[in-house]
Amino acid sequence: MRYQRAVERLRMLAEACQQTTTWPPGNELVLRESYVFGEVLDGDDPIELVKVAMVVNLPSEEVPWESHPRGTEWLVDTLRLNKGAFAYWWRSRHDPVWNHYIREPVRFWSVDGPDEDVLRALSERRFSDLPRLSADPCEVRAHTATALDAALSRLREVHANYWERDWRRENRGNDRYPENSLWEAVEGYLDLLDAKDSPERESR
Repeated sequence: MRYQRAVERLRMLAEACQQTTTWPPGNELVLRESYVFGEVLDGDDPIELVKVAMVVNLPSEEVPWESHPRGTEWLVDTLRLNKGAFAYWWRSRHDPVWNHYIREPVRFWSVDGPDEDVLRALSERRFSDLPRLSADPCEVRAHTATALDAALSRLREVHANYWERDWRRENRGNDRYPENSLWEAVEGYLDLLDAKDSPERESR
């Protein structure tokens, strides 16, 4: 898609995120913040997909890297994240948004509403005005090591429960199957393992 169309889609996403703060009732503000990163922050034109990180109000252990936390399916549908314009990742509000792959993200929405300054700067291609979140390489390496331990625990858990009837039932529905959970656990672990072994590589 063209750059300006990507920014328009980002604004539409911010408005959709705001709607989740009041629906469904009692959702305890599952979605807390949304960040954009990647090519759109460099002004690439055209852009294949807009990369976003969605911060949810869940414990770290429930949001390992490359996972689709249980209970977020309605967010995918409501925000239309699966309609082809976005590549998205979930992050726990208890972890930093950045990691080995999510580099210098910029928040474009929070529970207080869309960040108009950010959206305007993107529309006007004022990239130097964007409040990017950066991390020291040592911080990234330390976080990667911690995330790798969590990813291995998740992979072991999925492997141990894969053929259990109750587990398979819990991990089926809304166009998802047990195979999705297994693939995501493998993908997350291997990606973090590669990042740990080659911290200076261009991820993906």
